Amino acid sequence: MSKALVIAEKPSVAQDIVRALTPTSGKFEKHDDHFENEHYVVTSAVGHLVEIKAPEEYDVKRGKWSFAHLPVIPPHFDLAPIDKAKSRLSAVVKQVKRKDVTELINACDAGREGELIFRLIVQYSEGSTKKPTTKPVRRLWLQSMTPQAIRDGFERLRADADLQGLADAARSRSEADWLVGINGTRAMTAFNSRDGGFFLTTVGRVQTPTLSIVVEREEKIRKHVARDYWELKATFDAKAGQYAGKWFDPAWKKNDDAERRADRLWSEADAQAIAQAVRGQPASVTEESKPSSQSSPQLYDLTLLQREANSRFGFSAKTTLSIAQALYEKHKVLTYPRTDSKALPEDYVAVVKQTMEMLAGEDLPGPLKALSAHARKAVKEGYVKPNKRIFDNAKVSDHFAIIPTLQAPKSLSEIEAKLYDLVVKRFLAVFYPPAEFLVTTRISTVKADAAEHRFQTNGKVMVKPGWLAVYGRDVEDEDATLVPVEPGEVVRTESVDVNALKTKPPARYTEATLLSAMESAGKLIDDDELREAMQEKGLGTPATRAQTIEGLLFEKYMHREGRELIPTAKAFQLMTLLRGLAVEELTRPELTGNWEYQLSEMEKGRLSRADFMGEIAAMTQRIVAKAKEYDRDTIPGDYATLKTPCPKCGGVVKENYRRFTCSGVNGALEGCGFSISKIPGGRSFELDEVEHFLSHKKIGPLEGFRSKAGWPFTAELKLAYDDEIANWKLEFDFGEDAKKAEDGTPVDFSEQQSLGACPKCKGHVYEHGTSYVCEHAVGAHVTCDFKSGKIILQQPVAREQMARLLQDGKTELLENFVSNKTRRKFKARLAWDAKEGKVGFEFEPRAAKVPAKKAAAKKAAAG
Repeated sequence: MSKALVIAEKPSVAQDIVRALTPTSGKFEKHDDHFENEHYVVTSAVGHLVEIKAPEEYDVKRGKWSFAHLPVIPPHFDLAPIDKAKSRLSAVVKQVKRKDVTELINACDAGREGELIFRLIVQYSEGSTKKPTTKPVRRLWLQSMTPQAIRDGFERLRADADLQGLADAARSRSEADWLVGINGTRAMTAFNSRDGGFFLTTVGRVQTPTLSIVVEREEKIRKHVARDYWELKATFDAKAGQYAGKWFDPAWKKNDDAERRADRLWSEADAQAIAQAVRGQPASVTEESKPSSQSSPQLYDLTLLQREANSRFGFSAKTTLSIAQALYEKHKVLTYPRTDSKALPEDYVAVVKQTMEMLAGEDLPGPLKALSAHARKAVKEGYVKPNKRIFDNAKVSDHFAIIPTLQAPKSLSEIEAKLYDLVVKRFLAVFYPPAEFLVTTRISTVKADAAEHRFQTNGKVMVKPGWLAVYGRDVEDEDATLVPVEPGEVVRTESVDVNALKTKPPARYTEATLLSAMESAGKLIDDDELREAMQEKGLGTPATRAQTIEGLLFEKYMHREGRELIPTAKAFQLMTLLRGLAVEELTRPELTGNWEYQLSEMEKGRLSRADFMGEIAAMTQRIVAKAKEYDRDTIPGDYATLKTPCPKCGGVVKENYRRFTCSGVNGALEGCGFSISKIPGGRSFELDEVEHFLSHKKIGPLEGFRSKAGWPFTAELKLAYDDEIANWKLEFDFGEDAKKAEDGTPVDFSEQQSLGACPKCKGHVYEHGTSYVCEHAVGAHVTCDFKSGKIILQQPVAREQMARLLQDGKTELLENFVSNKTRRKFKARLAWDAKEGKVGFEFEPRAAKVPAKKAAAKKAAAG
C-alpha cells in the first residue's frame, strides 16, 4: 500500500502531527526514528541536517586563507551532512527512498528557512541515489499547532509549484550569505593578517550593515559636544489654585540645528532677563480644548514583539523568539511567531470570536486571570467585527499576526506567562474602542518692557479609557487635570525657575531600538505606516534578526552593558577598513535592505534567482578586488591620540590603522621609535586597555586572542625593555613568573587575602599570574599541584566564584564557556572532582530524560 512521508522540522512537531492525525487516519506505530500507520510515515529533522559547501576544488582551509585563493565563486554548491545530525539525516533519507513511499509532504516550519531545510534534505537524498526523485511533493502550511489546525492543514495541502518562489528565495539567501560571508571574511582577514598572526575579521551580508548602524551612532555620541542651554518654568496663581507653565518662543521654526527647540534659550543672560521681567507680573490666559482619540497599537509581528519585550522586560531578541516558539510549539497557545505581518486574514473573524470566547470563559492561571474580564466585555459588547485595520488580506504575507490560539494555557513558566500576557493584552486591546481624551493647551502671556513672554501648559483628561482599560488605565492620573481659569481671568506669575541644562548625545542602541532600525534599513521611523512600507527593505527578516545580533555579540563586535549595545574597538576597526577600501555594499544598510526586498520579490515570482545571484557574485568580486588591490600603508580614518605618554621618551602616542606609535614630544615628529600592534594575537585593544597597558606596563589576563591556526587562547600582556632595539616592546606573558616560582623562586602572598582552603592539601589558595594556585604549589618546596585558570574556555572565573568552589565544591552556573571544538557557547558549573583530582565541568541534569534519582551531574575536565 502506498504511503505519504511527512517530514517535520523537529521531533516535537512530528509527535503533534501524529496526535492530530490519529483520530482521522488511524493509530500510528512508533519506531526508533519515525511513526507509521496505513496512510502516513511521519519523521522529522532536528533543524538543519544538511549545509551547502563549495565543491572540493574550491574549498580552502583556514590555514591557507590568502588573496591567492580569492574570490571563491563556485559554479554550483555541493551538500554535506552537518556532523552532529548525520544519524538523523540517514534515518530521514532512508524513509524518503522507501519504495512504498509515493508522496512527500513538507511539514517543516511555514517559512523560508523551513522550506530550505526540506528542500536540502530531498536534494541530498537524490544525490545519494544519483537519481532525481519522481515522488510528488505537497506542502503543509501551519499558522497554529492545535490538533484541529493541523487536521485543517492536511485538508488543504499546497501544491509544490506554489512554493517554488519561496524555495528559490531560500536557496538564494543561503548561497548569498555563503558567498559574501566566506569571501568577505577571508579577504578582510587576509588584509588584517598581512603583518603576521591571524586576525579573524568576520563580515556578513546582514551582520556588517547592522554593525555599521551601531558604530555610526557611537561615533555621533563620541563626537557630541555638550552645549549649555536654559529653560524657564513659571508657577501661576489663579483663583482656583496654582498651575505650571513653560516658556517658549512662538516665532521659532525648525532648522538644520537638531538641538534647537522652541523652549530652549542659549544665553543665561537672556534667560535671567526674562525671568526678572515676568516675576510677580500679571498674565492673561487663553486656552483651547479639543477632543482627541487614540487607537490601540496594531497586533504584534515578531520584530514588534521582540522590541516591546526588550523594552519592558529586558529580554534579548533571541530570548523572546525562543519563548514565543515554545508558546507556539510546546504549549500551542500562540500562533506561528516568525511573522512580519500585523494583520489577520479577512476570513478569520469567526476564529477570533471563538478565541475571545475561550479567553472569556477560561479560568486563566495567576496574573493572567484579570484578562478574562476584558475578554468577557469584548464578547458582551460585540467588539469583534470586520475591520480593515485588523482583517486585511493585502497586509498578510505567508503568516498573519501573532495572536492567542483556541488552546488555553495550563502551566506556563514566569517568563512564558509574561510574553503570553503581552500578546493577549494586545489581542484584546486592538478590538476595544479608541481611548478618548480632552486635550487642553493653555497659553499664559506676560507683557513686560514692551515685550510679550508666553508660557505653555498642557492638560490631557481621559474621557473614556477604551482599550487602555485592558492595560489597567481606567482612571486618569490625578495631576492630569488642569486647575480651571475663568474666562477673562488675569493670573499672577508667582515664581520663575531658571534651569541650566546641557544638550545630550543621541542614546545608544538597545536591542529594541536596533531591531526597529534593522526593520527599516537603518532609518529610525516612528510613524507606523511609513515603517510598514519600509519593512520589506529591512535588514534580515523577523526570524533572523535575533540571530544577527547574537552573532555580533559572539564575534566581540559589540557587548551588552545593561540594555545598551556598545561597539568594540574591533567594530570600529572593521568600519574604518571597509570605508577606507570603499566597500559601500557592506556598510550601507539601505543597500543590503534592498537585497532583502529582492528576495521577497523572488518569493512572489517577480524576480529570477539567476539575476539576484549574478548581482551577489559581482558584489563579491568587487569586495575581494578592493581589498586585494589596496596598496597604501595605512587606511584613512578618525584615529585617537592617547592620554598616556610614550613609555620611552614621554612623547605623544597616536593611533593609526594597525599600530599605536610614538610621534614625538609635540606629536608632530617621527618619535623615538616606540610602536606596538593594535591587534596582538588577533585581538583588538580597547582604548582604555591600551592606556592602562602603557601606564602599568602589564595587563590581563585577557581572553579572545587567537593563534595562527585561529584557535582562541587567554594570556597576559607585558611591556618588556629590549636592549637590542633600545626600546620597549609588547610580549605575551603566559605565566613566566609562575614558572620561575615552580623552579624554586619564593612567592610572597602576604599582601593577598586567601580565597579558601586548597581541596587537595588544605593550604591557602591565592591569585598568581593567570591562575588560582595553592600556596604549596609554588616556591622552593612544592608539595601540591592545585591550579585552576582565571579564564577557562573564554569564561572569566571571578574571585568570588573560585571562593565558592573552594567552600561549596562548585561555582554558580556560568553561561559563557565557548567550546574549542564547536565554537558554541555552553553553560556549566565548575566543580571539584575529588576522584580525578582536578576542577571539572558539571552540567545541569536533563530531568525530562533521566529519572530524578539517577540524574547525577555529568563531569568533564575543565583544565
